[in-house]
Parts: sequence; structure tokens; C-alpha cells
Amino acid sequence: MGNNTFLTSPPMGWNSWNTFYDQVTEDLIISTADAMVDSGLYKAGYEYIIIDDCWSARERDSEGHLQPDPVKFPHGMKAVSDYVHSKGLKLGIYSCCGVHTCAGYPGSFEHEFEDARQFAEWGIDYLKYDNCFHPATISSEGLYRRMNMALRSCGRDIVFAVCQWGRDDVHSWIRSTGAHTFRSTVDIQDAWKSIESIALSQLEKQSYIGAGCYNDMDILIVGMHGKGLNPETSIGGCTDTEYQTHFALWAMMSSPLIIGCDIRNMSDETKDMLMNPELIAINQDPECRGCYKLPTYGSPDAFVLLKQLTGNEWAVGFFNFGDSTAHVELHFWDMGLPLGNGAGLHFHDCLTHEDLGVKTESYSEKVAAHGCRVYRVSLENA
Repeated sequence: MGNNTFLTSPPMGWNSWNTFYDQVTEDLIISTADAMVDSGLYKAGYEYIIIDDCWSARERDSEGHLQPDPVKFPHGMKAVSDYVHSKGLKLGIYSCCGVHTCAGYPGSFEHEFEDARQFAEWGIDYLKYDNCFHPATISSEGLYRRMNMALRSCGRDIVFAVCQWGRDDVHSWIRSTGAHTFRSTVDIQDAWKSIESIALSQLEKQSYIGAGCYNDMDILIVGMHGKGLNPETSIGGCTDTEYQTHFALWAMMSSPLIIGCDIRNMSDETKDMLMNPELIAINQDPECRGCYKLPTYGSPDAFVLLKQLTGNEWAVGFFNFGDSTAHVELHFWDMGLPLGNGAGLHFHDCLTHEDLGVKTESYSEKVAAHGCRVYRVSLENA
């Protein structure tokens, strides 16, 4: 217990915040756990059910302990944890490094060690730890170190998921705090411009990710379609083409894959996106390398991302952020394959699941507006 090696790839799961906001309840968590298993999401790799803000009572109890809201969680948090674990899943919960959470509930400032012990007693497996209302004279970096120490000594392996919003160059120091994941952006919104802005803001930070500490680009909005109770997130919705691009970007950029839609009511299109085994395999690749952007040919709104996978394989993503169809090209010499050595790349389409055979020198495709194409390629010598 208390080591960092149990999380060997970006975590996958579901979070209540985007769709259910402050209306998180025991019944919701139980029915979502059922849906996680029944839908096939658990089999696809999703294992964490994460309760976000607004789960607790407004005040600590007489002994200073956090307590769940008795109306929302009438049987207590241990009963919920036991049910989630009975399904083979893991339970996550939310707190904050400040005196209050972002929604005004009790935070963990100066209660870190007792809260960590409480979470362990409840059987919590994942802690989302936010950044609101902490004293200005104490850095969030110091407070994250404090909670990390508390979690490491609580007697249970608990994922430490820091929600720092990308402030104070968090990417440059967060690994040293012991965090397993770190939020590197503002909150995502259910809108194409939000997907675009977050992805572009994180391309230059790909060198900071690695096994044991993953860059969290925020909760997935795939399948939300403007639905949900969160007024900051549910602002319009995206097309399925845009959601597919969103999921492919998060997979290529090694972000945790945390679903935000109501998984009890998913469309077939949403299920196919979220359970695409080939994109999940790219995200979960054991080497956990960041991707990088190659020189662009054709449309200025289109680009190619390349990600080294384990062994002799790479993931290649063609992305078009423009408003019309774009011609996108990959020239193999840009990824390190000399023109004169006679080798080629074997292409497999991760969206259509088709084998495209061996290509030489270059490969190009038309990519729809706000769309993507993703390939798994391997080197084949002549």
C-alpha cells in the first residue's frame, strides 16, 4: 500500500460533474455502476465511478469529520463503496485543498490526514482534489504535497487526481508532489471551441507526461449533446464528428478518459466512440509517451500528431480544426523514415478497423471539418 506504481496507465472511468452537477445521489451512483457493467464500459477498461462536488453535508460532524449529505446518501458512503466494489468497480470522491470546495462545502485544508483516513475507511479508491478557497499565503503546490503525504500514509492505495486548472506552470512541478494526474486546463464545456482550445493549449506540454503522472485535459463531453444540469458545461453540444475528434485527441494525448455523459442513456454512436478498443489501446499504451505535431501540408487548420507506441508501432492522427474539408498529408521522412531506405509503413484505420496495407513515402486523406482520422502504423522493411 501507499506506493505510486499501482496506476500504470491513464485512469478510465466516469464523473458526475458535467451532467449531474449538484444532484449527485446514492441512487445515481448505484444505477451508474450498474450501467457501467451492463453497457460493456467496464469490460472496455472503465473502472472508476467518481462522485464530484456537492456530496457532503454542509458542516463537519461534532468530531470534525466529513459526512455525506444524509438525504443524498441515506445509507452512508461505505454502503455505496461496498456496492460499487461488488460490481468489480472502484469508487472516487471529491475534496479540495481549501477551506471550502468550489461549491461551498467543507474542504480539506488543515484536515488532510483525518480526511485521508476517512476516505480509506469508506473504501475510496480515487480522490479528485480541487484548488478553490485555499489561503493566498500557502501555495497549492505545498497543499498538494500535504495531501499526498496523508494519502500515502492512510493504509489504502488511492489515486491522487489534482485539479489545478493549469495555473502556476503546474506541469513543471506537479510530478514531484506525488500526484497521479493533474488538471492542466480550465473546465471543459460542451462546445467545439472548448475542445479546440484545450487540445491546442496542451500540445506543447506533451513532454511533461509519463507513467505515474498523467496530464488530465478534463472530463470527456462525448455524448452530452447539450444535456445536463451543469450551467457552465452544458452550453450547446457538439456533433458526433466533433465528439469523435475530442475522444481521439484525448486518447492520442494520454489524458485520463473520464466520461461525463449519462451512461445510463447512451446512443449507439456514443457507445461506439467510448468503447473503441483501438483508441483505448493508444491511450493505455504501456510506454505512455506524449505525442508531437508534425509539419503541416495543405490546410493551415489541419495537422498531424504522432505518438510512439510500444515496440515497432506508432499512432498517427490526422486532425482538421477548420470549418471545411481539408487535405492532410503525412510525409514519412518527417517522422524519421528516410526516403531512400525502401521501407514502408503498414496502416491500420482505428476508426473503421480496416487494414489499409503498406504505404511508401507518404500518405494523405481528406478529413471532414472538425473531424479526424486515426491510424496505427508499423514499420515494414523492404
